[in-house]
Amino acid sequence: MYPTRKPVALTIAGSDPSGGAGIQADLKTFHQFGVYGEAVLTLLTVQNTRGVQRIECLDPELVADQIRAVVGDIPPAAAKTGALGNRAIIEAVAKLAGDFSFPLIVDPVMLSKNGAALLAADALDALKTFLLPHVFLLTPNLEEASILTGAEVRDPAGMRQAAEKLVRMGPAAVLVKGGHLAGDPIDILFHGGEWTEFTAPRIETRHTHGTGCTFSAAITASLAAGQDLPEAVRRAKRYVTEAIRNNPGLGADSGPLDHHALF
Repeated sequence: MYPTRKPVALTIAGSDPSGGAGIQADLKTFHQFGVYGEAVLTLLTVQNTRGVQRIECLDPELVADQIRAVVGDIPPAAAKTGALGNRAIIEAVAKLAGDFSFPLIVDPVMLSKNGAALLAADALDALKTFLLPHVFLLTPNLEEASILTGAEVRDPAGMRQAAEKLVRMGPAAVLVKGGHLAGDPIDILFHGGEWTEFTAPRIETRHTHGTGCTFSAAITASLAAGQDLPEAVRRAKRYVTEAIRNNPGLGADSGPLDHHALF
């Protein structure tokens, strides 16, 4: 008897050779959620827990060819993007995203945990103009929400205002992540005109490398497995919290999470 077909999820993102973020974190997360993972590479980095030393973006057509290859053979039930690097890659992904039959989750990665730029300065307009209209869920943190909206976001009221502005740019839903708020983190989801808040205790640790990648990958995996959006975010939130709590303590600076965490 053949096993039941696994759900499939796709990540379109950069590589982190230290394994804590990027496609490495995404694939580990997909696996932990029982989802078959595919990965399209957008850029290579030289990095570790201390920071990013070098970034090399791939040819946009090579990125597009990778997407065509996997979608045409093993189509995912949901996909996410991480670091896209530059304007040309964003435009290439956006052109294909218009024909996606599955939800696209966009983590608008702009800076690494250590502050290195992962998105070229001239790419922001392309992100807003070409990609956001094809997005099911956008998952900015406070700084990314501030950059995308042009207004400082620093409290829950500002997070709600930012979510409303961002939905008007095209995404069906926006999840503004409040990990950098004072006190316990609050994430706010705006979808279908309704608000949902997700809370968790703050865990004092320097080991938070790859939290954004892991969170968006967990949401993508849950959507691929058939969960509705609020439940997908809720499961992802539990997973990330436990992954931070049980981090393996690796690295000299901002270390990785425990992607084997049970939730």
